[in-house]
Amino acid sequence: MDSPRRLPERRSIRLPGYDYRLTGLYFVTICAHERRCLFGEVSGESVRLNALGQIVETEWTKSRELRREIAMDAYIIMPNHLHAIVAIDQAVHPAGSAPGARNRSLGSLVNGFKAAATRRINELRGTPESAVWQRNYYEHVVRNEDELNRIREYIALNPAKWAADLENPAAVLAAKPTAAWEV
Repeated sequence: MDSPRRLPERRSIRLPGYDYRLTGLYFVTICAHERRCLFGEVSGESVRLNALGQIVETEWTKSRELRREIAMDAYIIMPNHLHAIVAIDQAVHPAGSAPGARNRSLGSLVNGFKAAATRRINELRGTPESAVWQRNYYEHVVRNEDELNRIREYIALNPAKWAADLENPAAVLAAKPTAAWEV
């Protein structure tokens, strides 16, 4: 009898023991499946979103309307990924929620966004159940104002640096540079 196929074990990028429902600021990067450039193109120092990219933007901004505890800060939709700063304020959540409602996490926000965007993108493309996003996402807990400002600048300058971006499949890089906001 064949043994069940084992999936490769994935290393967690989450902070051990950290509760991602806590009030705070989070930097996230969500990549397209296989890093395919689905959402538009970079032209000069700006991104021109196509119809799929416009769906991503609509669903991302709609997340704020659906979740009272969420505030959107800077974000950019690139050809194959989204960078964003998200603020979670759990003090806001209970005031507008049904009795017994639980605080929602960063992961539930990302999962809900990805599901909604995937559904609409696949409807438009006529590709039911096709993958649009990579399985996971990158997150970083923003720890102070200086770091927040560096991340905002990184997001704003991302299109201008697309030619050398690690997420750009056409980029030719000799070595993996450190992200500007980590310096």
